[in-house]
Amino acid sequence: MQPTTHSSGLPRGPFSLMYRMYRHILPGVRSELKKWRKLAERIPDPELRRQAIASMTTKEFHCLGGAVYASGNIAQRQQLLRLITAFQTISDYLDNLCDRSTSLSAEDFRALHQAMLDAVNPHGELHDYYACRAESEDGGYLRALVEACRELAGQLPSYGVVQPLIIDLVSLYCDLQVYKHIHPRQREQALLDWWEQHRHRAPDLMWNEFAAACGSTLGVFMLFQAAGSSGLSEGEAKAIYEAYFPYICALHILLDYLIDQEEDKRGGDLNFCAYYSGPGSTVDRLQHIAQQAKLAGSRLPGARFHLMIIEGLLALYLSDPKVSGQEAVTRITRQLMHNSPWTRLFFWLNSKWIRAH
Repeated sequence: MQPTTHSSGLPRGPFSLMYRMYRHILPGVRSELKKWRKLAERIPDPELRRQAIASMTTKEFHCLGGAVYASGNIAQRQQLLRLITAFQTISDYLDNLCDRSTSLSAEDFRALHQAMLDAVNPHGELHDYYACRAESEDGGYLRALVEACRELAGQLPSYGVVQPLIIDLVSLYCDLQVYKHIHPRQREQALLDWWEQHRHRAPDLMWNEFAAACGSTLGVFMLFQAAGSSGLSEGEAKAIYEAYFPYICALHILLDYLIDQEEDKRGGDLNFCAYYSGPGSTVDRLQHIAQQAKLAGSRLPGARFHLMIIEGLLALYLSDPKVSGQEAVTRITRQLMHNSPWTRLFFWLNSKWIRAH
């Protein structure tokens, strides 16, 4: 069943979208992050405090980009903005804890990421997220983020319709974070074994591409946006889920990994773009996935909004300052930007401006 409603409040084009971003979204996200940063600065444990602050300092653009979905529902804009910012802040904080972890324990990583599952289950039980690690005194920081998400999500008119789909996406996300952060000698095989259980869900994707799709929060954010409208049907929610997962989500995270290759190599972190045979293969697969993402987005009502999101993803990541310091990535970027539509160039320039300000 195709969605037929809930798209009337979407921005009509790139200029309308960026007006909403500059006028409402960017100031709103930065205000929310300022609030969470003040709480993070009071975390008693020095390592948890350092990682919480670093996640907001170095990954602010994750919240700024994700909150574009708040621009598509004017009536629920403030609520969606707060929800998306809080949820993405949990994700970024936990990612920092796992990337620079004092343990390589799957149990530890799963306990931490239970926070994300609790955040999208307004009436579920809360857990001890630091149960398997020495550092645990965060002054209530992570619990406050979780409770904010639960309260905000529970107030969305159609949240009950999207909740099972969101839990599925978040469960995949949590599985990925567990397997990609365990001991380097174990993680690739663990990811391959996990992929075997799920490969039927995306049969034309390679294992690293499926894993990348599971690492995106965009499908969750779009379902948050849809839940802000009353009367959303299960069929409409399912169509959104299927449009975003796997292709739009895969494109999002593969672009993120593309620009992080040198950084991940230095840090000994797993990078899904490193599994391509070379630059030519990387370009071919990214172009294929981008094309499939556009096809998926074009099937939804308000297709122009989703196609703008895809062009915005390409612009945001390919304009990142990290690109210029990596010769191979620079060449790949030039190929991906070749013959870009004007909307991608428009978002590319805006991405540069936002980073500078």
